[in-house]
Amino acid sequence: MGTTNPYQPADPRIASIPQAQPLPEAVPAGGAPSAPQPASAPQARPTPQAQPMPQAQPAGGAQPMPQAQPIRPGQGMPQARPLSPGGGAPQARVPGGPGAGPRPIVLASDRKAVVRERDKELEEEEEVTSAAVKNSPPWLISAAVHMALLIILGLIVMAAQMDNRVSLDVTMVPEDEEDIWAEELGRQVEVDSPLAIHETEEMISELAISDLPEVEDPFAAPPELELVDEGNMITSDIHAKIPGYALSGREEGSKRGLLGKYGGTRRTEEAVMAGLVWLAKQQQRDGSWSLLGPYSDGVQGGIDNKAAATSMALLAFQGAGNTTEKGRFRTNVVRGWNWLLKELDGNGCFYHEGPIHHRFYTQGQATIAICELYGMTQDKKYKEVAERAVKYCVNGQSPLGGWRYDFQGDSDVSVTGWVVMAMQSAKMAGLEVRDDVFRNVERFLDKVAQHDGSRYPYRGTEAPTVTMTAEALLCRQYLGWPQDDPRLVAGVEWITSPENLIDFNKGRNVYYWYYATQVAHHMEGDYWKRWNDVMRETMPRQQVQSGAERGSWDPTRPTLDQWAPHGGRLYVTCLSIYMLEVYYRHLPIYTKIYTPLLRRHHQEQLKKSAGD
Repeated sequence: MGTTNPYQPADPRIASIPQAQPLPEAVPAGGAPSAPQPASAPQARPTPQAQPMPQAQPAGGAQPMPQAQPIRPGQGMPQARPLSPGGGAPQARVPGGPGAGPRPIVLASDRKAVVRERDKELEEEEEVTSAAVKNSPPWLISAAVHMALLIILGLIVMAAQMDNRVSLDVTMVPEDEEDIWAEELGRQVEVDSPLAIHETEEMISELAISDLPEVEDPFAAPPELELVDEGNMITSDIHAKIPGYALSGREEGSKRGLLGKYGGTRRTEEAVMAGLVWLAKQQQRDGSWSLLGPYSDGVQGGIDNKAAATSMALLAFQGAGNTTEKGRFRTNVVRGWNWLLKELDGNGCFYHEGPIHHRFYTQGQATIAICELYGMTQDKKYKEVAERAVKYCVNGQSPLGGWRYDFQGDSDVSVTGWVVMAMQSAKMAGLEVRDDVFRNVERFLDKVAQHDGSRYPYRGTEAPTVTMTAEALLCRQYLGWPQDDPRLVAGVEWITSPENLIDFNKGRNVYYWYYATQVAHHMEGDYWKRWNDVMRETMPRQQVQSGAERGSWDPTRPTLDQWAPHGGRLYVTCLSIYMLEVYYRHLPIYTKIYTPLLRRHHQEQLKKSAGD
C-alpha cells in the first residue's frame, strides 16, 4: 500500500482536534515496538517551525487513523514518530535545533534509511474532474453536443464547396537560402488551359495575391477566322472577346496559374515589383516620364522624348495588370495617361519631340499602350483614341510594306516590329485592322529574309543579326507561321543557341533579349526552357539591389548595353521588366487549345476551296 503525506492529516476530522504541546519523550513499554493503545490525552503538536506530525491514533474513541507507513513483516504497528537508530523513543524537535523544519519520515530498518513520498495531485485532479462532469447541469452537456454537431456539419459543407477550387501552396524562401526553381518542386502543369489545374502546385514566388475571381477562360477568343490563301498569312477582321485571348493573362485569376506553368519564380515577381516601384519614383509632377532623369545614366546627348518614355513606363505597369481602374499603381497609370493623351494630335500622332528617327518608334509604343488600356478596361473613352492612333499607323505604312522614320517612307525590320505589335494589340482589343496591312508586312519580310526565311537583317541586303531575326520571327508568329514551320524552327534554334543566350558580360543587348524572350515563350517546350532557365536567374541577379536606383537595371554595369546611349537607364529598365512579365503579359499563341482551332479551320477552308 502507498504511503500518505506525512505533513497532512489523513482524515479531515483529525485536523480539528486540539493538539497538546509536544512531550519531551515517549518510550514504548518494554523498549520494543507494540501495537498502539488508545490515548486519553491529546497528542503532541510540532514546534512552530515544523509541519504537523502525523498522529498514530485518533483522540478519544474515534476510529483508527490510516497509517503513514506500511506494516513490515515480523514487526508490530509502526510508530507515529521515527525510531532512532538505537531503537529509542522518538525525540521532540527543538526550535532552531538540528533538523528543524519539515522533513520526510525516516523508517529505520537494519540501519538503512528509506525515504518514501507520494504525490496525490493527479488523483485529486481526477476526482475534481469526475465530480464536475457528474454535477454538470443537463443543459450544458446538451449545448456542448449540439455545438460539436454544428462544427462537423459546417466542415462537411465547406469541403463540398471547395472541391473544384485550385489549391496553391505558397512557400516563402528566406533571403539567405538558395533559389528553388519550379521544376525542382515537381512536374509542371500539363493541361490545355493554365487554369485547368487538377493537381496542387507549389510555386516559389512573391505573388500579387488578391481575392479577385479567376477568369473563366483566359483563352477566350472568337472561334471564327476568315483565312486567306496568300503565303502563310492567317488574319481577319475580327473582334476579340474581352478579356480576350492574349491580354487576359494579366488578370489576377490567371496570373498565378501562368507563373507556375511557364516557370516564373518568387525572384522574377519581386524583380518586376521592384522595377515598377523604381519607375513610380521617376514619374514627374505633370505625370510624364523622361529619358533624361531624374535618375542617373539617362540618354546621352540631352535630347529627350517624353512621349516615348511615358509610353514605355505605362506598358510596364499595364503588363503587370495595372490600369486606370485597378492595381497598386493605378494612380501612376492615371497620371501618365492624363499627360500622354494631351500629346495626341488630330491625326492620331503622339510624336512631337525627340530625334527624327523616333517618330514611328514613339507612335508604335504609344499605340500598343492605348490599345492595351482599351482592351483591359473596355472604357469607351479610350476606344476613339486607340482607333485614331491605329489609323495614323496604317496610313503611314511604307509602299514597301513596313515602316521606318518618315510617314509613308522607307522600311526596316526594327521600326516595323514595333508597329506590327501595335496592330496586333489593336486586334487583341477588338479593334479593326484591315487584312492588307498584315499582308503588306508579310511581303516586306519575304523580301528581306535570308537563309530561306530563318534569318533577317536590319534592312535590305545587310548581314542578318540575332536581334533583327528575333524581331522578325515574332512578327512571323503573329502573322500566321505555324509552330513547326521549318523556317521558324531554324531561326529559333539560332537565337536560343548557347552563345546567344542572355549574358551581361558578353554582347549585352537588352533589345535583342526582349524580342527573343517573346519568341521563345510562344514556341514553348525545350526552346522556352532553354531560354527561361538563364533569364529568370540572370535578370533578377543583375537588377540594382540598393541605393537610389534600387529596382532599375544599370545600363553601363557590369558592361555597357548596346542601347544605353540611345535609351539610357529607363529604356533598359522597361525592357527588362517586360521580359520578366512575359509569363502572363501575352499568352502563348501556340498553346494546345489554340493550335487545333487554327488547323481545323485551315483544313475546312482548303476542303471548301477544293469543292468549289
